[in-house]
Amino acid sequence: MGRVTVRRRVLRLRDGVVQHRPDALAAEEPMEVRVGGRALAVTMRTPGHDFDLAAGFLVSEGVVRAPRDVTAIRYCAGAAAEGGNPYNLVDVDLAPGTALPEASLKRNFLTTSSCGLCGKTSLETVRTTAAWDVGGDPLRLDAGTLALLPDRLRGAQRVFAATGGLHAAGLFTAEGDLLCLREDVGRHNAVDKVVGHALRNGLLPLRGTVLMVSSRASFELVQKAVMAGIPMLAAVSAPSSLAVDLAEESGLTLVGFLRGRSMNVYTGAGRLRLPPEHA
Repeated sequence: MGRVTVRRRVLRLRDGVVQHRPDALAAEEPMEVRVGGRALAVTMRTPGHDFDLAAGFLVSEGVVRAPRDVTAIRYCAGAAAEGGNPYNLVDVDLAPGTALPEASLKRNFLTTSSCGLCGKTSLETVRTTAAWDVGGDPLRLDAGTLALLPDRLRGAQRVFAATGGLHAAGLFTAEGDLLCLREDVGRHNAVDKVVGHALRNGLLPLRGTVLMVSSRASFELVQKAVMAGIPMLAAVSAPSSLAVDLAEESGLTLVGFLRGRSMNVYTGAGRLRLPPEHA
């Protein structure tokens, strides 16, 4: 199977010192997702937790909602030059009665690791009807607990510590306990891997949880959180205008620029318990 990191020799200049030394890079390889043998999407990802990635992608697209919707996930033999299996083709079998993805969902060209929406035929395709109402989720947590999540996320990123080149998505409880963490060169892939883990373990919808991401909060990440029933998304960087619009429409709490005890709450501020002097 493809490795999570690869080694490359580099010329390093630091503080006037010149060195030739090996460097660890985050691996990036294409992965094709098939449903019932039919090609659906190709994405650039960091190998690892590939079945979670495929399952989470299908949740985000509104194709599956529960473990019973998926009967099998497996690697397919691929066309490797040496005749081996590159483990870059994943085929998902859906249960009888589970509708196949619409043709409009098919991505007809290679997507990059930074864009989870490339190939979408229209914005309306992305606005999939969610299975669960996140607006009615009773999640409440202290602002002080939320402030701890970036450091806890960063502390759990083993591969980032070696490469400095991966995004992370972490699922936390209202008490700040880490439930699941996934890393990937693509921020949308990291989230799909978390959601896919939840699907495969029968945890959807993810009520009462917080999704913390080490990136900006794009429309696609808000959409993925809503589709998984997650009531709060927090990011270390900025949200987009469309992300805020979707969060507000969906009743999701969206927090950006979460760094230390500083944060901007764009929607759903009522879920945060503030210090008494600021309540």
